[in-house]
Formats: sequence, C-alpha cells, structure tokens
Amino acid sequence: MSALLELDGVTAGYGGGDVLHELTLSVDEGGITCVVGPNGAGKSTILRLVSGLIKPRLGGVRFHGESITGLTPRQILQLGIVQVPQERSLFPTMTVWENVRMGAYTLSDRALMERRMRTVCETFPIVAERRHERVAALSGGQQKIVEFARALMLDPKLLVLDEPSMGLDPKTHTVVFDLIRDMNRAGRTILLVEQNARSGLGLASHGVVLESGRVRLEGTGAGVLGNGEIGRLFLGAPV
Repeated sequence: MSALLELDGVTAGYGGGDVLHELTLSVDEGGITCVVGPNGAGKSTILRLVSGLIKPRLGGVRFHGESITGLTPRQILQLGIVQVPQERSLFPTMTVWENVRMGAYTLSDRALMERRMRTVCETFPIVAERRHERVAALSGGQQKIVEFARALMLDPKLLVLDEPSMGLDPKTHTVVFDLIRDMNRAGRTILLVEQNARSGLGLASHGVVLESGRVRLEGTGAGVLGNGEIGRLFLGAPV
C-alpha cells in the first residue's frame, strides 16, 4: 500500500510549547492506522494538525503526495479529509435526516447529494428507519452511527475518527467497531485515535504508539498489540 497521508518531521503545539517533536507518521491508503498512547502523548494534536486547526512549527504534512501544510480547515475538508470528533457534534433538535444532510453542505449538485443519501441509507439503515426522529431521542451509539453517516456524505478519501469508543457500553462498542471495519472493507482509508488500545490495534492494519509527542512503537496492529511493552507502558499490565 502507498501512503495517503504523511507527517514528515513535524514539530507542533500550542502557545505554551511543542507537543509533537519531529514526528514522522504515514497512513497507508486503504488501511486502518490506529494511534494510541497515554494522555498528553499528542494524539489529539495530530488530528488538529491533519484537519488544519493548527500548523506545524517545523516539518510538513502531505496528502496524496502534495503539501497541505498551511491550508485552512475548509480547504482540507474539500480535499476529502473528514473528521468525526470525539465530542457529540450533532444538532439535537434536528431530525436524523436533517443532520445527515448537513454533511453535504459543501455540495452544490443536488442529484449527487440524493445519490449519496441513498448510499448512506444502504450502509446505515438507521438513517432511513429513524429519519423523522430528533437526534436527541437516539442512544449514544446510535448518534455515533449518524455521525459516521454524515461524514460519508462528503465521500471522504480519509476518514479521521477521534476516540469513537468514548462513552459507549460494551455492546454498542462492538457494533461501532464492526461498522468501522465494514467502512474500511468498502474502501475507506481510516485514521483512528483510540483510548482502548486492545480494540483499536486489534482492528488496525498499522499501529502507532505515541509517547511524549514521539513515535515509541509502530508496526502491524497485531504486532504492536502483541508487544509486551504496550501493557507495561500504557495499560499497567500485559494486553
């Protein structure tokens, strides 16, 4: 597989100092790259960098081999990098259908929008089944599925998922991760930041462990998950 997204020697952070230090990371096209690490390791900073919310102080970011360093979040979105945030980002008083259609707000082609709505309904039947209900009436897991559906309205080349298991019960957690696997099998390239190392790395084709803004370990998801150092460093016990 070839690299779709590349962070090359990136140093970045906020007013108080750098969080990422000469970080080099790639996301292979067609795969699932999962980034794990302790709080403060720099996982969220990577996502903000990729989405254009912050800019690197050193190094650069490439997408399809072209630099996206310095582009605005809207420009990056138009290139096909779409993020589903950790926090619930739906409009609770709007219906499921209205929320999903909001994902296509940058599209001017109405026929294309309708085709994508049909595709999304096939992928996520809940969108059609609960279309007239307010999002606030859905469970947390169902809302996460609606967020996935909204993101797919832009037909992303790279789908960025920030802590998708956050706040989910075990049964819903399984459903959500099965959907992530299905989206990848359908051809979506996914960059996943996940607090649950076992679930995230178990799903991933490429696993990355961050520590203090640097890559500590990387390899196949299964290989990283099987490394005893993961448990000692981040989980307090072998995984």
